[in-house]
Amino acid sequence: MARLTHTVTVAPLDRGWFEEAAGTLVDLLDGSRTRADGSVLLADGRAVAGLRLLKGRHLRSGARYGETPEPVTPGADGRVPAGSGTAGAADGLARPGTAGAGAADGSSDPGADGRVPAPGPSATVGAVVLRAWRPAHSVEVESRVAEDGLALRLKVRLSEPRRPRALGLSLSGHRPAGGSLYRFSGRGTADLAAWWAAVDRLPSALPAARPPVTARAAHRLAKARLTVTPHPADDGSWRISVVLSVRGRWLLRPVGAVALFFARRPVERGFREAVENAAAQWNTALAELTPRYGEALRAEIAGALTETEPEPDKTVPGGPTDPWGPADTGGPEAR
Repeated sequence: MARLTHTVTVAPLDRGWFEEAAGTLVDLLDGSRTRADGSVLLADGRAVAGLRLLKGRHLRSGARYGETPEPVTPGADGRVPAGSGTAGAADGLARPGTAGAGAADGSSDPGADGRVPAPGPSATVGAVVLRAWRPAHSVEVESRVAEDGLALRLKVRLSEPRRPRALGLSLSGHRPAGGSLYRFSGRGTADLAAWWAAVDRLPSALPAARPPVTARAAHRLAKARLTVTPHPADDGSWRISVVLSVRGRWLLRPVGAVALFFARRPVERGFREAVENAAAQWNTALAELTPRYGEALRAEIAGALTETEPEPDKTVPGGPTDPWGPADTGGPEAR
């Protein structure tokens, strides 16, 4: 078994700002609604950039979201290819929380510019499914991506999202055309309450007995475990200890032990560099952050959600595809 450890110093994150920012984001999304074309609108009417309701009811279990699809240009006869759009009544509001009629039957009418949005591969191959939306209790989402023959599924669960207490992650992947060597899985948890308790200790106190952040990964040939433990420094910064343990499985154990004997120094160097790069990115992000509170914070987050970047004009031929199958649209009536 290989055990790698490294400790870095990072700038501290203000707990009050973090929890207020999380609560503000949840409130903004909780007050959103959808248009007939699936666009997600904040309460002030601005559209969330790059986000569209593809199937199901908005903020209900089974709702599926993806990026805003690119427009389709009609052919020489002025007609849009069958099943190539879901615009419907693009400028009108649908019954709150539902996708428009066009999304159901695959038909659409071109807009004022003669083009309609169409769900291309980017809208369906990379999809986010909402499993639970209970802002006072938990939020659960599932991201599914199929690319280059590899299928990935990531599940995220946030407890008490208005004042986050715990974050859970699970990841699984496989290559449908491959065997067990192309399968892997992993789980991770971040006990945020334990994290804040650990960094609130006196610098002279002993580190937390249990790491607030743990992650495990499993493959047919190896297993790995990662832990992250914070500790306050005398100057107010955080000292983060990262420990990675890797164990071979089956016949790889003796082979891995021999390989590690000759490659331990490069492996340790690569691990240290990865941890230090992550710490540098964290410090850079916090240095560029100007904490705001109240209405100023709300306006900043809303602006970030609705900000769009100009992109080249492109067209997507053909109709929609959905490799994931029908969505589970259970739950009460639409909002």
